[in-house]
Amino acid sequence: MATDHTEIGGQTAGAAAPNEQPGAPGNGTSPARKPGGKGVLIAIVIACILLVVGGWYYFSTRNTETTDDAQVDGNAVTVAPKVAGYVVTLAIRDNQRVKAGDLLIKIDPRDYIAARDQAEASLEVARAQLENAQVNLTVTRVSAPAKLVQAKAQVAQASANQVLAAADDRRQTTLDARATTQAARDQASAQLRSAAATLTNNQAQVDIAKLIPETVAQAQAQVDQANAQVRQAQAQLEAAQLNLSYTEIRAPQDGWVTLRNVQLGSYVQAGQSLFSLVAPDVWITANFKENQLGRMRVGQKVSIRVDAYGQLRLKGHIDSIQQGTGSRFSAFPAENATGNFVKIVQRIPVKIVIDSGLDANLPLPLGASVDPEVDLQ
Repeated sequence: MATDHTEIGGQTAGAAAPNEQPGAPGNGTSPARKPGGKGVLIAIVIACILLVVGGWYYFSTRNTETTDDAQVDGNAVTVAPKVAGYVVTLAIRDNQRVKAGDLLIKIDPRDYIAARDQAEASLEVARAQLENAQVNLTVTRVSAPAKLVQAKAQVAQASANQVLAAADDRRQTTLDARATTQAARDQASAQLRSAAATLTNNQAQVDIAKLIPETVAQAQAQVDQANAQVRQAQAQLEAAQLNLSYTEIRAPQDGWVTLRNVQLGSYVQAGQSLFSLVAPDVWITANFKENQLGRMRVGQKVSIRVDAYGQLRLKGHIDSIQQGTGSRFSAFPAENATGNFVKIVQRIPVKIVIDSGLDANLPLPLGASVDPEVDLQ
């Protein structure tokens, strides 16, 4: 009996119950953790964060369009002389601010002063010739009719002389040869022929003197020619004065001197580029992709960030949208109707006018990069 009890006791003390499992509560071992539980929790948290951030980004940017293909644009005037010569005055420096009308460069004017004086003298000569022609016209209007009267009087006189010479010739012819001489007869015959010739000449003078309108018109034509010569001389004088004025190159507008390539004493030619003048009025040219223009309209507000000045924020609005892509107006536009075609998203320039935010101490050079953000609302 003792032995049986011991066995039973040993079984109770040394072996586990059939329904007991390792790690169960109360058996003295730590519970096992479920594999992958923490990793799933982290993934869910990250997914929630991404969803929130993505939703915030979508709702904050769905009414805006932006691009980094945008630059400051403006007017740059190329300054070139209209006359040639040596530079005797250079009143500008690199990147200097000038105002409209300021003297920038002066070219040696002595040759052009001489040309002006010569043109003035030519004008005086032409005016004197015009006065002479006008006097001649006045005289012709009076003398032409008088010459006709004089020519007619000479015809009458020549006719009377012819009658007298004919009578004398008849007398000499009818006289007895003993009552006259052959010399007297020859003289009478010669006088008759001379009187006839004089009469013929005077009649021709009458025909010439009858051309009174033509004679006056000729004098009038001389006046008109002299008038034209005066106008020509005046035009030459004006051209000489213009060339003289071109020796002083003045600023056509306010702006900054840029790309100066002229020095004091340089010989410059007409049309030679001396420098550029950048106007103070600037705007933004933004090249948006064509699929960004669906909701873009003229007048929409634009916020502009300038790469050169991180703290500067400009405000503006869309002024216009170019009617053509940049590639369409290139020197060699693409010929999509030939060969293989690969579709490429095109960019269309949009002009943005700056309304506020400009700082006089922070200039905006042409070509500076900016980032415009268009509010599509």
